[in-house]
Amino acid sequence: MRPDSHGAVPTLFGRDGFEAFVLRLPATTLVRQWHDDSVAKLGGKIFALLDKEQGEVWLKVPEMSFSLLCELPFIRPAPYFARASWVAIAPQSPLREDEVGAYLVEAHRLVALRLTRKLRRELGLCG
Repeated sequence: MRPDSHGAVPTLFGRDGFEAFVLRLPATTLVRQWHDDSVAKLGGKIFALLDKEQGEVWLKVPEMSFSLLCELPFIRPAPYFARASWVAIAPQSPLREDEVGAYLVEAHRLVALRLTRKLRRELGLCG
């Protein structure tokens, strides 16, 4: 990511960095909802959010990753979303920024796979 006007590089755990990252993913839309959280959607379906209050990145992960990630410190099942294999990753987690970014890309892919073929085509996600 590029430095901001103060020379700092935005982090995925801050609004500017999170929003810039997810908006680079194809057909992503961004809304602010609930407690002014940044919510990333694809075809109207949520694939990730930044919990503004706690600075956690919440995202959908593969089922196998869900169990493994939840064993790491500062990563927990995301409240209200855990049954759908979502985790909440705190900035203090052992994951590097690039690893969190890779999980965001994977969350986008997982949600894209659940969209109808027609909607994927409309969003330019078919190949």
